[in-house]
Amino acid sequence: MDRKVVHIVGTGTIGEPLIGIMCDLKSKLGIDEVTFHKHTPLTVDAPKIKNLIRKGARLSVLKEKVEEFKAIGLEPDFTMEEAISRASVVIDCTPKGFGNKNKQEFYLPYKDRVKGFLAQGSEDGFGKKYARGINDHVISSEDQFLQIVSCNTHNIACLVNTLALSDGPDNLAEGKFVCIRRSSDISQSSGFAPSPTVNDHKDEVFGTHHAKDANALFATLNLDLNLFSSAMIVNSQYMHVVWFDLKVKEPTSKEKVIKLLKDNDRIALTEHKSANEIFSFGRDQGIYGRILNQTVIVESTINVKNGNQISGFCFTPQDGNSLLSSIAATIRFLNPHSFQDKINSLLPYFYDRI
Repeated sequence: MDRKVVHIVGTGTIGEPLIGIMCDLKSKLGIDEVTFHKHTPLTVDAPKIKNLIRKGARLSVLKEKVEEFKAIGLEPDFTMEEAISRASVVIDCTPKGFGNKNKQEFYLPYKDRVKGFLAQGSEDGFGKKYARGINDHVISSEDQFLQIVSCNTHNIACLVNTLALSDGPDNLAEGKFVCIRRSSDISQSSGFAPSPTVNDHKDEVFGTHHAKDANALFATLNLDLNLFSSAMIVNSQYMHVVWFDLKVKEPTSKEKVIKLLKDNDRIALTEHKSANEIFSFGRDQGIYGRILNQTVIVESTINVKNGNQISGFCFTPQDGNSLLSSIAATIRFLNPHSFQDKINSLLPYFYDRI
C-alpha cells in the first residue's frame, strides 16, 4: 500500500499550524508522513523549523540551498523536487502569487504522481474554488487542483449558505458585506496599518474580491448570486470583523435566523463584542490557537427588518476556517471513501458558543 504523504510548502500563518496539526493528528487523519518546504535559510526561523522537525515533519529545501540550511543547523531530508515526487498531496501556503508560479514550475511536472494540489486564498486560476461545507458535493476525482478560498470569503459564503440558501437556491435577493480587516497577523512585524484605511472598489459588480470570490465559489454550484462587499483595514492584529446585510425572498424572523445559526455545527455564537476576547478564547482553547468554525456571530447584533432583511456582525476566525478546508480537502484526496469519519476527529475544536 502506498504511503500517504502530505507535503506543505511554506511555514507562515497557514503553513506552520497546518504542519503542526497534521503531525499531531496524523494517525486520526489517515496520514503516514508530513513533509514541508522552507524557501529561505534564516536563523530567526531556525527555532520554529527545529520544532516542526521535532514534531515529526521532514524538511525539504531548494537543492541549491541545501548547504546554506546546513550552515544554520538545519539538515534537510529532501530537495523540493524529491519531496513533491514522493507526496500524495501538496498544499501550497506561500504568499500571494507564488502558488501559481509554483504550479507551473514544480507541480505540473508531477501531476501524474501526486493525487492532489491545494493553494490558498488569492491564487485565482490555480484550480476549482473550495470551502468546506459549501461545495463539497461538486468536488470530484477530476479536480486535482483546488483553491482554498480566503478566510473572509469562507465567512461570507457560510452566512449566505445558512441564512439565505437554506430556503432554496433562489431565496437570496441581495447580499452586502463590509469586511473590517485586521491589519496584520500577530506573527508579522511588518505591514501594520497605523490607522483605519479603506480599500477601493476595484470591481464594479462585486466591489472587493471577497464578494467576487464568494460568487465564484457558488458558481461551482451553478449559482450566480447578487453579492457586494466593501473592505477596510483597522490598526489591530486580532481578528477580521464582517458586517452583513442579506435580503431574502421568503419571510423570516429573528427566532428562525438564530435557530438556523445554532443548527450549523460550523457556526459559533457569542455574547462577546470585542475581537480580543474571542481571539483570546481561540488562543487558549483552540487547536494551535485557532478556532476552526467558519464564523463567530455576535448574537445580540442579529436584526431582522421587515421580515426579509437580516443584518448583524460576526468575526472571522482568521485562517482557522481555511485550515479546516485545507485539511478536509487533503483527507478527501487521501481517503476518498472514509474521509468524513477522519474529519470528525476535528470536532473537539468546533464550538457552539464562544
